[in-house]
Amino acid sequence: MNTRLGWLAIAAAALFATATAQAQQFTMKISSPTVNDVTGEWAKAFKAGVEARSNGKIKVEYYPASQLGQIPATVDGVAMGTIEMSIPAVGFLIGLEPRFQVFDAPGLFDSVVHGEKVLTDPDIRKRYSEFGADKGIEPLTVFINGPQMVVSHTAIHGAADFRSLKIRVPGAAPLYVEPFRKLGASPLSIPLGEVLPALQNHTIDGAVAAIAVLVAFKYYDIAKPMTYLPGTYLLAAGIVNRGWMKSLGPDLEKVVREESAKAESLYSTWGVDDAKRAADTWQQKGGEVITMAPDQAKQYLADVTSVMPPILSANPKVKADYDALLAAAQKYR
Repeated sequence: MNTRLGWLAIAAAALFATATAQAQQFTMKISSPTVNDVTGEWAKAFKAGVEARSNGKIKVEYYPASQLGQIPATVDGVAMGTIEMSIPAVGFLIGLEPRFQVFDAPGLFDSVVHGEKVLTDPDIRKRYSEFGADKGIEPLTVFINGPQMVVSHTAIHGAADFRSLKIRVPGAAPLYVEPFRKLGASPLSIPLGEVLPALQNHTIDGAVAAIAVLVAFKYYDIAKPMTYLPGTYLLAAGIVNRGWMKSLGPDLEKVVREESAKAESLYSTWGVDDAKRAADTWQQKGGEVITMAPDQAKQYLADVTSVMPPILSANPKVKADYDALLAAAQKYR
């Protein structure tokens, strides 16, 4: 009798272990350099949807504030398959796929809501889904994190105020660097996790980032002036490992894709409201929020867009992507 009970206990334990393994077959680690912003809200909605619809077969773990490493390391991790998803600014994906730079062309989007309509257009989504294919990655979602700002030690009211400043930009590609060189600044590509100390010790004079990021990391303790960059938004991409997606099988892969798309509604709802809250918080903390005067905004856009034609023409695919985005932007105006 004791022997039989022992075997029954072992069998029950084995069945329980098997059932647990079947119920939770995959873990999806998501890395983000930001915290307390629309990226986190998307991740929470995505996690809830995926875990519920997969009946626990996919466990989603979200790691904000660069807990899994700085942006370059997590991007490499996705390409190598050690991290399932990373959500950096698109500028940090240029090394894997030059076509990503097209999203940051200034003047494309009129607002966050307008931009999200363009980015969720079926033809545009199909186009960017091919980005990074030869490096084993895919952008599952591309979105506007918020208005692009420049925080600086000295107030910036127009294009001329950039002259001689060392400015952090969210990527090293010409599309990010050349516009600021045109303005007479010295642009530097620095991962987000390294920007705050660089600004604090005056290694740089200013930094370009989304408004929610600047508030979440309390940049107002270091520099007070923050200026909206006309017609410019910070775009991020949630890149996934293509091999891992396929390993899910068609049913679970469909769940991941559908729940990602479903959560995208937060970008133009919660995200827009959060940008307003961020601006209010910045002022409450003693910071200054600057909007360029119409003539200054016009001059700024004229300067930064003047460098784009030769940059875009250097890569036929990037030029084709830009033309497609431009046409979609016009469609939704």
